[in-house]
Order: sequence, then C-alpha cells, then structure tokens
Amino acid sequence: MLLWLLNNVSTFTLTVVTVGGTVLLAVLGSVLFRRRYPSLAEGEHNDMVGVTLGMFGAIYGIILAFVIVTLWTQLDSTQTIVATEATDAALIARDAAAFPPPVRARVDEALSGYVHTVVEDQWPRMRAGAPDYGTTGGKLQAVYDALQTYEPTSTREEVFYESAVGHLNDVAAQRRARLTMAEQQLPPLLQVLAFGGALVLIPLTFLYGMRRMRIQLLFVSSVAALIGFSLLLVFVLDRPFAGDLSVSPTPYKEGALARYWSGPGGGPQ
Repeated sequence: MLLWLLNNVSTFTLTVVTVGGTVLLAVLGSVLFRRRYPSLAEGEHNDMVGVTLGMFGAIYGIILAFVIVTLWTQLDSTQTIVATEATDAALIARDAAAFPPPVRARVDEALSGYVHTVVEDQWPRMRAGAPDYGTTGGKLQAVYDALQTYEPTSTREEVFYESAVGHLNDVAAQRRARLTMAEQQLPPLLQVLAFGGALVLIPLTFLYGMRRMRIQLLFVSSVAALIGFSLLLVFVLDRPFAGDLSVSPTPYKEGALARYWSGPGGGPQ
C-alpha cells in the first residue's frame, strides 16, 4: 500500500494530505479536548506540561533527526551505487573498442542487453519493492561469456582486456549492492519510534493551556505541521527506488551507453 502511494501519487499531493491531515486532526483534537476540559485554558498546569513537552520534544526530535539523516544517507549511497555501476559498464564499452570487430560486436550486444534489462525490466521491479536477482543475471553472464571466449593477441589488447574484466567484476558487485538497497527499509523498531512518537507528542500539546483559542490552535497546528512534514520525509526517503524522489536509471542511458538506446530497436550502433 505504501509503495503504491509513492509510485502513483505525486509528492505534492502526499505533502498536502500528510501535513494537512496531521494539522487538521491536531486542531480538531485540541478543540474537542478544550471543550471537554475548559479549565485547561487557565494554564494552571503549564509549568509541568511545558517541562514534559520539552523533554519529549527533544527526545523525539533526536530520533526523527537520526532517522531522516540515515535515510538520506541511504538514498545518497544508492545514487552513488547506480552511477558507479553505469560508469563501469560505460568503461567496458570503451575498452571493447580496442578488440577486433567480431569480439567488440559480441561485447556490445551483451552489454546492450544488460543495460536494457536493468532499465526496462529490473527498474520497475525495484520500484515495486520486489527486485529479482535472476532478471539481469543471465544478461550479465552473457557479457562474461563474450570476454571469456576472447584471447588477446597483443600487449595493447591485453591491457584493455584486463581493464574490461576488472570493470565487469565491479558491475557485478555494484549490481548486487543496488539490489540489496532496493530491499532495504526502515527497521520496524524505528518505524514505531518515528510514527508512535507523534501519537504521544501531539496530544501533549493539547494540555498546554492558553486563554485565547486562536493562539492555542496556532501552537498546536505549528507543532503538528512540523511533525507531519518530518514523517513525510521518513515515508518518502524510506524507499530509494519509489516515488518522485527516487533514484533515476538515467546514468544507464548516458555517455558511452547512449548508443545502446539509439537507432531501430534501441540496440548498439
């Protein structure tokens, strides 16, 4: 359900619903609570409530900050993994230019099949949170086969051959890292702390009494808006391949790999 929302609802809409919904519920709760206990408007418990609210707010703020920084770091790492994999694939294509035409054609064909499968087949699977290790496994093996059947005949070819094999091994490593990141999500305990903390902190603001209702609602809605936006960040950043802020497959279509997406059928030219 959460992945469906990320992939089918715009970030702007999610922001309006999440932040707006949190503020609306907090305002309604504050109004109902004040009507049920009108004596709170006198603020006789504000000293105790203020200390409790400050303590809980500080603890919850640290937890949210830790979660958001962790998820942002995870997103940044995923982008680096994708860019590195695409770069290594592009370097293989450049190294293959030093091979005889038949060998170069086999490497290009196998490499084109791999990058097309990554973008067209595996990427939608990762967006859905269900990466398949076997989807690109055969395509990557085809690149290995194309290199393993070739025997360099000159020092120049040996240098580029060793470079191509090294970059291919790096592609295999980055592919596994990318698929691992596609399966990552916030641990259940941190989810409970992040979302459960909001259920504790927002109702605490209802207890802080102010004589004027407008000031009370402004205070409650400000806290609710901040918490709602923070929870939205947690929700959006939790899945690096889903939503509007997801990691893009564009690196697999740029540089030396661009020719695999041109011409009839998108094959190597």
